[in-house]
Amino acid sequence: MSSLGEIWIIALRLRRFPNTKKTMAKLYFNYSSMNAGKSTVLLQAAYNYEERGMTTRLLTAAIDDRAGEGVIASRIGLKAQADIFCSRTDLHAHIGTIAKQSPLHAVFVDEAQFLTEEQVWQLARVADGLKIPVMCFGLRTDFQGKLFPGSATLLALADSLREIKTICWCGKKATMVARLDSQGNILEEGDQVVIGGEETYVSLCRKHWAARELE
Repeated sequence: MSSLGEIWIIALRLRRFPNTKKTMAKLYFNYSSMNAGKSTVLLQAAYNYEERGMTTRLLTAAIDDRAGEGVIASRIGLKAQADIFCSRTDLHAHIGTIAKQSPLHAVFVDEAQFLTEEQVWQLARVADGLKIPVMCFGLRTDFQGKLFPGSATLLALADSLREIKTICWCGKKATMVARLDSQGNILEEGDQVVIGGEETYVSLCRKHWAARELE
């Protein structure tokens, strides 16, 4: 089942059987390589909740402000306002405060690779203690094929792991990300975090990522 399909089912169950929230809240990690449509899936899933009269909260990393501060935007034009987090944000406290003010049925976190290890544990406590489902969306690995700290912790702790698939130029599933310089050449060294879009990153299958082949 797709990530969106599973989230749709969760929304329907919470709408029809509100008390099931107490036993079914989970921490989800939906991961992919670059430009796979993660934000599109997140925004569609959040809309599904809201369409059924349920309240959601969206969060995104402060470091990625390409679409504007606190804006989650997809490449197909969908966008929504979100709370921002940085490495110092206590997400359990933040979400807990919101949940005390009014019912909260789900939390969606974009750019989850930028979470710290402690923040992932905080989100796990939101699911376990506050009984609120948390859906995280992010990259699994960086341009050097190494796990982001947030992604590594989510892979270890999440109750449900779902891959959002995209394809390499050769037609095979893309699982790796390459970083490009201004001339379109693949970079092999540099900081782990450099914010950019299609002009900076390209998704490749493992074979062509290892061979550094863009076409």
